[in-house]
Amino acid sequence: MIRALFTAATGMIGQQLHVDTIANNLANVNTTGFKKSRVNFQDLIYETIRPAGNETAAGVTLPEGIQVGHGVRPSAISKLFTPGAAIQTGQPLDLYIEGDGFFQVEMPDGTVAYTRDGAFKLNQEGTILTADGFVLSPAINIPTDAELITISSDGNISVRVPGDSSPQALGQLELARFSNPAGLDARLGRNLLLETEASGAPTTGTPGLDGLGNIAQGFLENSNVQVVEEILQLIIAQRAYEANSRVITTSDEMLQVANQIRR
Repeated sequence: MIRALFTAATGMIGQQLHVDTIANNLANVNTTGFKKSRVNFQDLIYETIRPAGNETAAGVTLPEGIQVGHGVRPSAISKLFTPGAAIQTGQPLDLYIEGDGFFQVEMPDGTVAYTRDGAFKLNQEGTILTADGFVLSPAINIPTDAELITISSDGNISVRVPGDSSPQALGQLELARFSNPAGLDARLGRNLLLETEASGAPTTGTPGLDGLGNIAQGFLENSNVQVVEEILQLIIAQRAYEANSRVITTSDEMLQVANQIRR
């Protein structure tokens, strides 16, 4: 009975983390480029009361043993990088990656962060920035008098300026990809991810080549959160939490009965 109390407690703690993760997914259902998370669980160690293959006094080998588990724990929270739906905006600096890859963003300290959020802006000097003012890398400056900005599927940026009917090429967008994107660090928030040892070093290149996705101008990537799926998981987590709390109540009642036994 005492074992059941602690085992059920691990279940409640694990399901609370599950609910917390679902809450974050649902909160970001409309966050551009957001990738949902999933909690992975693993069972804890088992207490072996009788090992399998043990021999009885009669010399019979037992085909099965007796092992009692001690509960559950979260083993990882995985980011799922399935693509989100494309949303047409018509804005020239809204970019959608059709396939694998991340935009590169230079942070104030010189490090590079990575994002699927392609909602870019221009500052007063014509530099392409994120909504938080971080510079898209490699840096590209748009003339302040540009009348038309064109970004091709392979990331070539060109503009048309007054008095010149021919497009003027400005630069080339680069994307980055990782062998293990689930290992990226999301601690910064702001739709930004950081390289880690688990993610491996990025491979950069031209959109559309070497496994990198194409660029779609005038579109943004919505989150890959499916509300119905998250609500279903929320119901499952809630019922699992309730079941574990019921185990604690039942174990407490059994202890109470045992304590009331008199000779």
